[in-house]
Amino acid sequence: MTSKITYLGDLRCESEHLQSGTRVFTDAPTDNHGKGEVFSPTDLCATSLAQCMLTTIAILGKDKGINIEGSYAELQKIMNPKPRKIAEIVCDLYFSGRFSDEEKVFIENTAMNCPVALTLSAEVKKSVTFNYPNQPL
Repeated sequence: MTSKITYLGDLRCESEHLQSGTRVFTDAPTDNHGKGEVFSPTDLCATSLAQCMLTTIAILGKDKGINIEGSYAELQKIMNPKPRKIAEIVCDLYFSGRFSDEEKVFIENTAMNCPVALTLSAEVKKSVTFNYPNQPL
């Protein structure tokens, strides 16, 4: 098993990662009767896309000498009201370091084919921008 999820009441859940013991809490969002004090389940789903993109680039880029340490993502989740589901994930990726055109193609293809990107329904629009520093090689 990967995790154990417990409903705590008041629209809050606690999830425990069984291998590490790490705990994550979720609330229903404020626009759906919740407190919004922590991530909602759909926040985590959308956030997982950016986390997976960065992690997959780091894993596969290691053998190519691509180091993305210090890179980050800013993410916006857009919900569809009926049926209530994620309609779009807007993800802006910002990379530190200098990359050749070939490395940029690798980074972008890897990001768009990470496990979470491939798992999300094609109905979920993924608007991703790749931002690189304006530094010549």
